[in-house]
Amino acid sequence: MVVQGSGRRGRRAGLAGLLWACGELLTTVGVLVALLVVHQVWWTNRQAAAGARDQVRALERQWHSGSPAASGDDRAPADSADPAGFPDPADPPAPTDPPAPTDPAVRPAGPSAAPPAPTGDYGRAGRAPKPPAGDRAYAVLRIPRLGLAVPVAQGVDKHAVLDKGYAGQYPGTAHPGAQGNFALAGHRNTHGEPFRYVNRLRAGDELLVDVAGRRYTYVVGKVLDQTTARDTGVIAPVPRSTVRPDSGYSEPGAYITLTTCTPEYTSAYRLVIWGTLRS
Repeated sequence: MVVQGSGRRGRRAGLAGLLWACGELLTTVGVLVALLVVHQVWWTNRQAAAGARDQVRALERQWHSGSPAASGDDRAPADSADPAGFPDPADPPAPTDPPAPTDPAVRPAGPSAAPPAPTGDYGRAGRAPKPPAGDRAYAVLRIPRLGLAVPVAQGVDKHAVLDKGYAGQYPGTAHPGAQGNFALAGHRNTHGEPFRYVNRLRAGDELLVDVAGRRYTYVVGKVLDQTTARDTGVIAPVPRSTVRPDSGYSEPGAYITLTTCTPEYTSAYRLVIWGTLRS
């Protein structure tokens, strides 16, 4: 009896079964990857953005009621490596006190025409409070051009600050309204992506920082479209790129710096926005 043909049919059937099993495995892996992408790009955005909005409202209620903000050390504790790519500036000078409320750069925040009645530490000599120690939000950054209102917390740790949809203040940089550089990092994509559209900012746009019922108005002056992740000069007290020395400032002043990743959905380089306190 000839059985060769039957053997070939058996081998074909075995190969077809193997290919079917591989196809099912690849389909399962594809579905899992798609779910992971949906979670990372969509769900984390919704979750972090909602939490950030709640935090902004909580801060506004606190300031409107005149509740004293928590005070503490004016620097965040040493935390994990900076996910935005910039390490702390070496030996930064101690930040000075913010201007008094009579300074034209300081405006009342929120719908009320006047700041809440001073209470506790943040009423002394008309000065804004020190940011609280740790990773609690203490300020709100508003960018009218982008319709953005994002909480600001000390530190740039991913889990504790940035992944909550907050902007994180680089440790050692100046307080809002003070001389020096008030430098912030924020996600461009995922986790609320508060800085996704900062590339749309242009010279003359306002960056408003509300702290305990007081508003500090910065004006965008310069944009550095791309620099390396280790360009620490952009967050120095007088910000100036060490990679592109023609970009930045040369005189002491009161600056704000926004940093985020670029291009979108990568962390290869950094986009930098600089502004100066309106006088």
